[in-house]
Amino acid sequence: MGRGKLRIYLGAAPGVGKTYAMLSEGHRRIERGTDCAVGFVEHHGRPRTEVMLHGLEQIARKELTYRGAVFTEMDVDAVLARRPEVALVDELAHTNVPGSRNAKRWQDVEELLAAGIDVVSTVNIQHLESLGDVVESITGVRQRETVPDEVVRRADQIELVDMSPEALRRRMAHGNIYKPDRIDASLSNYFRPGNLTALRELALLWVADRVDEYLQQYRGEHNIRSTWQARERIVVGLTGGPEGRTLVRRAARMAAKGSGSEILAVYIARSDGLTAASPKELALQRTLVEDLGGTFHHVIGDDIPAALLEFARGVNATQIVLGSSRRKTWQYVFGPGVGMTVARESGPDLDVHIVTHEEVAKGRGLPVTRGARLGRSRIIWGWLIGVGGPALLSLALTHVATDLGLANDMLLFLSVTVAAALVGGLLPALASAAVGSLLLNYYFTPPLHLFTVADPKNIVAIVIFVGVAVSVASVVDLAARRTHQAARLRAESEILSFLAGSVLRGENSLDALLDRVRETFAMDSVALLERASDVEPWTRAASVGPHPLERPENADVDMPVGDHMALALSGRVLPAEDRRVLAAFAAQAAVVLDRQRLQSEADQARTLAEGNRIRTALLAAVSHDLRTPLAGIKAAVSSLRSDDVAWSEEDQAELLAGIEEGADRLDHLVGNLLDMSRLQTGTVTPLMREIDLDEVVPMALVGVPDGSVDLDIPESLPMVTVDKGLLERAVANIVENAVKYSPEDETVLVAASTLGDRVEVRVVDRGPGVPDTAKDRIFAPFQRYGDAPRGAGVGLGLAVARGFVEAMSGTLTAEDTPGGGLTMVLTLTAATGRPPAGPTSSAIAQRGRYA
Repeated sequence: MGRGKLRIYLGAAPGVGKTYAMLSEGHRRIERGTDCAVGFVEHHGRPRTEVMLHGLEQIARKELTYRGAVFTEMDVDAVLARRPEVALVDELAHTNVPGSRNAKRWQDVEELLAAGIDVVSTVNIQHLESLGDVVESITGVRQRETVPDEVVRRADQIELVDMSPEALRRRMAHGNIYKPDRIDASLSNYFRPGNLTALRELALLWVADRVDEYLQQYRGEHNIRSTWQARERIVVGLTGGPEGRTLVRRAARMAAKGSGSEILAVYIARSDGLTAASPKELALQRTLVEDLGGTFHHVIGDDIPAALLEFARGVNATQIVLGSSRRKTWQYVFGPGVGMTVARESGPDLDVHIVTHEEVAKGRGLPVTRGARLGRSRIIWGWLIGVGGPALLSLALTHVATDLGLANDMLLFLSVTVAAALVGGLLPALASAAVGSLLLNYYFTPPLHLFTVADPKNIVAIVIFVGVAVSVASVVDLAARRTHQAARLRAESEILSFLAGSVLRGENSLDALLDRVRETFAMDSVALLERASDVEPWTRAASVGPHPLERPENADVDMPVGDHMALALSGRVLPAEDRRVLAAFAAQAAVVLDRQRLQSEADQARTLAEGNRIRTALLAAVSHDLRTPLAGIKAAVSSLRSDDVAWSEEDQAELLAGIEEGADRLDHLVGNLLDMSRLQTGTVTPLMREIDLDEVVPMALVGVPDGSVDLDIPESLPMVTVDKGLLERAVANIVENAVKYSPEDETVLVAASTLGDRVEVRVVDRGPGVPDTAKDRIFAPFQRYGDAPRGAGVGLGLAVARGFVEAMSGTLTAEDTPGGGLTMVLTLTAATGRPPAGPTSSAIAQRGRYA
């Protein structure tokens, strides 16, 4: 029995039509004769969705009792027993009621697939596990119900149900998604145009990436090497030279002409020694690429054109952007160059753009990669020239050319020796001199074809030839080495200058520094290791690259930094001359690590200083407000204790009431002060548990005047995950503030509703309101908006309320009340234990004037 197939309808937001599309697919399957049944579909009271259920077999749900309430979930056993060919299962990310067969609905779906049943399901983009942080940054809401990305990726078919934000908001306004009492709140919060546009783009990009994965998989399975131009991907070849920024900007302009184009900048380093690029210039180019939305890649390869083409075809690129060669005209005798080779070998599926720049034909500078060593290929060519050159020259002189004379023959052989020295160094040149002297003696010095010399003058000539050849070879080799050494010193000075500049600039990114080490020395991974003492184990302070090392002993190269720190590199063994620059990098890494730790300590000290500043400001700001109730209490007590006046019972009761009122005000002020101090010092630790709002909100209204608040708490609200004490204090502060600014003949409305997996508490007053420019300022400590009397408080109530709400992962914002006034919107996370049973206005458990 094979595994069933999974089809998913993916949407950007609730209401786009995922369930409707799934049910339409069910009807199409039935029309084609497929056995299709509904495992679980929730129509949420939407008439058009409910109508689509007609004509579809619905498998009975399983009833579960949780905390005294009855809930229904998909009956997995019933679906397996019914065994339809296709099961329709809504809301893939749904969390099942405790006591269910599985904790998540996607796990139920996995069982159906394993049993060979095809499943059609739905999910919103915000419920993907990997996008939780992104969605929270867009909407301000953390999604509690999520599904692992891998579950959705494994789907055999993913279909995006798309709708423009304007059309979705119109659908919402027409009442096709939520009931009328939830429309205004939804349109002004989750369904704002900006939120919907961002979520839509997120869904489109996610689906596009999945399509690209399928395309790459298909190409790999069918061994397709040619480029399929499904999406424009522009590869920019960088050398680390000054023209790189021009190439990157040119590629960005090309990418901007087509929607969805990608930029991939690649730098290819040889595998021998320091890279040829300037580290400073390469870092600038990398930053520019990332700022323009591209990605930077570092590839190691000795054959640069082949490596570049291999990379481009590996990422399915459509275009390659290269700069015109910086070679001078005479340097083309050594080869056509990277640009021409890539253009010739690219084939018809890759477009190669050669971009002109200011550095064209100005020379490539000294080769800084190879130092005083020669590459393997040059050494081989040197020996071929040194040994084979004299033999080929002898063959040419004996069979082709006329007799040129011994002196000219010696000059020709001397030129071969010089060429061997230039290409392969001293040893091939010495071999060339030895072979050349023997061939001169055998073929061109009488008697011919014998290793004897008849004329003593010829002996002198051959000896002089050998001496001159060895001398010239030594000088040429020494000059080449000095040139390479000068180039290496120049490369080292650029690196050291860059490190010194980073110190002066105060750069603290340790990962960026280690990444530069990896690029400079063409390594696979770099790790900074440290330990507290010689007997303690090594710990990794930072690392870049795959498979970072855990111990210096396992590294290909390790560079000690002090007694208890080391820089460990893997990839290849470095020559001794590279270790001097590596030591500078290691020392800089240690400095950056120390700087990061000092910065962390400074931040902690700054936090403590801020706490002390807040305490000082608290005492200074509340001196008058603390004295006022104390003075009233003191006067009333003194009056009661006075023997000079005989107070009546009514006067005594009035004085005692004044004492109680002053004590309450004092208690309220001190409570807010202590709460703000806790918030500023980060010592608020909420004890989160699932509770009902009707357990908390009425308790928070004890301190308000009778008849000043209308309470509207629907019975169908889900439980919320909060700290009961913090929520009660926050609601009390918000309501007291609303009552304070409301007209005497107007009541404050406290209403609650659900929106997705959130619960909103709205405190609505009809006071003077707050302009948009001051809405954020009213939540700052010691802020009292407008002409509030001095005795009205110190301006901490809303600041404390927001701090407590945010400590519980909620939000507190201010909105205008339609018709005038201010509405405080407190958003809390709904608990997964009890989902809403229906529309929030269906049953009212607490509704009426609070007295």
